[in-house]
Amino acid sequence: MPVTKPTSSLFTVQTLPGLPIIKEGDDVGKLICQASKENQFPLEDGDILVVAQTIISRAEGRTVKLSTVTPSDAAKDLARVLKKRAELIEVILQASKRVVRAEQGHLIVETPHGFICANAGVDSSNVPDADSVTLLPEDPDHSASQLCKTIHEMCGVEVAVIISDTHGRPFREGAINLAIGTAGLLPLKNYIGLKDLFGYELRTTKVAVADELASAAGLLMGEADEGNAVIVIRGYSYEWGKGSAQMLLRDAERDIFRR
Repeated sequence: MPVTKPTSSLFTVQTLPGLPIIKEGDDVGKLICQASKENQFPLEDGDILVVAQTIISRAEGRTVKLSTVTPSDAAKDLARVLKKRAELIEVILQASKRVVRAEQGHLIVETPHGFICANAGVDSSNVPDADSVTLLPEDPDHSASQLCKTIHEMCGVEVAVIISDTHGRPFREGAINLAIGTAGLLPLKNYIGLKDLFGYELRTTKVAVADELASAAGLLMGEADEGNAVIVIRGYSYEWGKGSAQMLLRDAERDIFRR
């Protein structure tokens, strides 16, 4: 059953200790519960777990060895322009719905999930060898939901889960962690119709709570080796619900930057 969290002006952001190296086929939810118990870090009702995408991708077998990839002519052409390995470009193209920009050494694409990001989220960090890359999970919302279910069954607590990935941002330097999958919380907080401090009605304000929580976790997560791949946020008041990260994506028809 959903848990009502008390409103609080204080919440904590902590690393879950003791997580082992995640391999293909591992049950990440089970390993989270084991680490929680073995390291005297009991999970509590209402905790928010922010989980690095890389360990979910590895567990789900979303890893490709570049030496096994045969690049297409399109990938070879782009590789020459971007000065990147053609096999890597081929993996990115296969993981993309469309290319948005390809210039100045950068390949910005739209993924089948609807994310617009560099390299379709294909990542060469936190993989077993220099020849391997990880792809985004096929369905990050489903992955988050499965984690919630396993943790409830094994630890007996109701938690929310955010699967996060590092993305760059238009018009801003530096990358931040964003939510690419959610379960157990509504990722948007809607202020439309409420009054501000001076009594004016808010007409457009929505806050991407899941993204803000992912970014808070990113301060501890760093480049997400297994020592900090799962972050526990405790005491933050949020809305329970069956929301998904898809709710954070703006329709192309309403996106003035895509017109």
